[in-house]
Amino acid sequence: MKTKTAIITGGSRGLGHDMAINLAKNGVDIIFSYHSNEEKANSVIQEIEALGQKATAFQFDANNFESVQNFINSSINYLQKENNSSNFDYLINNAGTGVYNLISDTTEAQFDEMLNIHLKSVYFLTQAALPHINEGGRIINISSGLARFSLQGMSAYAIMKGAIEVFTRYLAKELGPRKITANVVAPGAIATDFAGGSNKKEDKAALISSITALGRVGEAEDIGGIVAFLCSEKGGWINGQRIEASGGMLV
Repeated sequence: MKTKTAIITGGSRGLGHDMAINLAKNGVDIIFSYHSNEEKANSVIQEIEALGQKATAFQFDANNFESVQNFINSSINYLQKENNSSNFDYLINNAGTGVYNLISDTTEAQFDEMLNIHLKSVYFLTQAALPHINEGGRIINISSGLARFSLQGMSAYAIMKGAIEVFTRYLAKELGPRKITANVVAPGAIATDFAGGSNKKEDKAALISSITALGRVGEAEDIGGIVAFLCSEKGGWINGQRIEASGGMLV
């Protein structure tokens, strides 16, 4: 059986790292991006290779349109060299960061940053990748629980995630003839370094736990397995859907 390959943006830490490890455990080779910490990226490559899979990483700045194109071109060139084919199977659009600011105080620069990172880069990276995704492949876009419920100060970020959910439904519709599925995974509050690691702080964690049915803050390990499932044969009939993984936050 031919080994499948996944491309993951933001795979060197947090949620993306756990996605990469879970997919590698399922026998998938990994190409992932990192923003600036090459040393950490190399450590993740070693983890994946220890699981018996190939891995490589390329630098990527989701706030820079040229970097989007460079990342896909680097990935395609690597695939062509390694596999004698530029095709791959799974695209996971995960890279991102957050801006915390009230609507009254949000600057145009902050708004544009969220637009570029969470919507424009995802749209055009996916566009560039489409010719290279194998028939029967999968696209998974990472959204947020904040596209369903509202917490003050996150409007610019949440707006872009809402748009990604609409984009995903259109992908599912347009790529159906190629048997490529497109789905959204929407994590709730996760204790990672995202947005300055605020969900790790004791007061914030206590608040999140009090409004979450399962009574705790999420961990990166709660998300990676869901992505791996959607990329498996067992997840093949799920298409155009939003799967929230929040432990029952604000249900």
